Amino acid sequence: MTTTGAAGGRRSRGPGMTEVARAAGVSQKTVSRVVNGEPHVSPEVRDRVLKAVRDLDYRPNTAARALLLGRYRRIGVVSLGSSLYGPSTLLIALERAMQRAGYSVALASTLEGQRISVAVEALLEQGVDGIVLSEPIDDGPPLRLTADVPVVSLGEGVELEPGAGALVGADGVAAARLATEHLLSLGHRTVWHIPGPQDWWAARDRLRGWREALAAAGAPEPPLPSPGDWSPAAGYAAGRQLARLSDVTAVFAANDDMAIGALRAFADAGRAVPGDVSVVGYDDIPAAAYLTPPLTTVRQNFAAVADRAVDVLIALIEGRPTPAGPAGRAVELTVRASTGPVREQDSARPRP
Repeated sequence: MTTTGAAGGRRSRGPGMTEVARAAGVSQKTVSRVVNGEPHVSPEVRDRVLKAVRDLDYRPNTAARALLLGRYRRIGVVSLGSSLYGPSTLLIALERAMQRAGYSVALASTLEGQRISVAVEALLEQGVDGIVLSEPIDDGPPLRLTADVPVVSLGEGVELEPGAGALVGADGVAAARLATEHLLSLGHRTVWHIPGPQDWWAARDRLRGWREALAAAGAPEPPLPSPGDWSPAAGYAAGRQLARLSDVTAVFAANDDMAIGALRAFADAGRAVPGDVSVVGYDDIPAAAYLTPPLTTVRQNFAAVADRAVDVLIALIEGRPTPAGPAGRAVELTVRASTGPVREQDSARPRP
C-alpha cells in the first residue's frame, strides 16, 4: 500500500511483516505469533523478532504495539459530547495536553444517555493506558470504578480506587464565592442567583459557592428562580422574573449564556445595567468582552485544569508520585462594565 503526499508524490509504506520475518530469519506466521503474544515461540526466537521490529521501526496494529512497548500511549476520555462552551473547551484542552505528552486520545461520549460505566468499558476494550472522566452530569448513585487502568475524574460522583485514581478540577465553589463577593463588595445588600441544571456538578458547586458567600457576609439569601438549562433563553426567562422585583440590584448567573439572556430581559424591562442591576456571568466566553455592556465574569483556565489532569494521570500510569498542587490559577474574576456600585433604587417606579 502507498500514500500520496501533499505535492502529489508517492511515499512508500514503512516496513511490513515480510521484512521483519526476513531480518529475523523466521516465517511471517512466527512474527504474527510474537506480536500478538501467542505461545509456542521460544524465548530466543521471540527476542530475535522483537529486535528486528525495533531495528526496522515496524509499526504493527495498536494491540501489538502495546505488547511490544508495554503501553498503548493512548488515554481514554469519557465526555458528555456537548457543544456547550465549558465541556467542549475542556475537551479540546485535554486533547492538546495529551498530545503534548505523547499520547493519543480515545473518546467515549455519554450524550445519548450511555452510562459512565458503559463508556469506560468501551474505552478499556479499545485499549487505553488511563482514563479521564470529563463527564459533568450526575449519573445516579456514586459509581465505584474498578478499571484495570488509572482514572482521573474532573467531577464528583465517582469513587476511585486508592492509588489508582484522583479527583482533579477547578474549584467551582470558590469561583462562585468570588463572583458573589465581588457584587457584595460593591455595596449590594444581597445577590440573586440564576442557577444551572442541578444534575450538573458545576451548577451545584456554583449554587453552593453563592450560598456560602451570602452566609459569610450575613446577607439574606433570596429565593431562586427555576434552574435554567445553560441557554440564553433560560437566562431571559429568569431575568424577566427578576426584573419585576425592585429590590434586585445584583445577579450572578451560573454561566455567561444565561447572563446574556438576563441582560436582554433587564434591557427590555428598562432596567439599566449596571446602573439599576449589576450582572456577573461564569465562563468568560469569547463574546463576553463584546457585549453591551461588556460582561463581568469568572474565567476558567481550562488549559490549567487539563494540564494538571494529564500530569496526574501519567504519573499514575508510570507509577510515579502524583505531582502536588492545584490546577494552576484555574479560575479568576474578570471585571468589566456590567457591574458597578449600588445606588438608591426608586421603589415606586413601576415594573412590567
